[in-house]
Amino acid sequence: MTTRIITGAGLLALLGVALYFGGWVFAVLWTGAVCIAMWEMFRALAAAGHRPVAWPTWAALIASIPCFLLMTASAAITILMAILYCALMVVSLLIMFRDEPRLDDYLVSVLPIFAVALPGMCLLAMVRVEPIALQRMLLALAFLVPVAGDALAYFVGVTYGHVKLNPVISPRKTVEGAVGGLVGSMLAAIAVYLAAMTLTSSLPPFWHFPLLGLVGGIASQTGDLFASLIKRHCNIKDYGNIFVHVGADLPVPAVCGIT
Repeated sequence: MTTRIITGAGLLALLGVALYFGGWVFAVLWTGAVCIAMWEMFRALAAAGHRPVAWPTWAALIASIPCFLLMTASAAITILMAILYCALMVVSLLIMFRDEPRLDDYLVSVLPIFAVALPGMCLLAMVRVEPIALQRMLLALAFLVPVAGDALAYFVGVTYGHVKLNPVISPRKTVEGAVGGLVGSMLAAIAVYLAAMTLTSSLPPFWHFPLLGLVGGIASQTGDLFASLIKRHCNIKDYGNIFVHVGADLPVPAVCGIT
């Protein structure tokens, strides 16, 4: 527990640095996190006996970075659709021309694109939001809502949890923990609102924030369960050893869907 808390505190400190500076500092750190998450997912799928084709996804990830950071929204969407189509086409051809082509190998090859790379790069586009105060607020919401929800879900589940949420996928998760996690996500969104009030007066109405925390908490827990489903399929406890002491339920970050 102590190691988990210390490691989590270190990651939160790094997150604080990224949110404070934003811009290219955040872009570099976040791209590194996305790469770690994608590498861990491909590694887990390969360990399960699949033969995923990874390099088209890596190529698409690298090619998409300038789109999110430099291009206008309309141009970026057009080029990103072309990059995505090309990546899927290349994966299809490489799988079909194998000696033993298998549909499941194709599906696990494209899974990291939609589960990690695409949502990760969409969040990267937030570094272009102006003014910087609004950018920091949105990035803080994107990270603190799932992190706070996960933390409170863990402590509520350990203390009060009795009813299993989905024992087939994740035996340790409880309904009480899930409810506590949603409360934590809403409180985090409210805290971001209160902090943002000191930086700018151009904020949406207050009720938007607890609602966003609720929706974000549901999305975070859904992604967490989906990550657990992949781990169950691959018959592994954790995706890797980079931040293994953080535990299976602490998102790094959870917005990626990888835990």
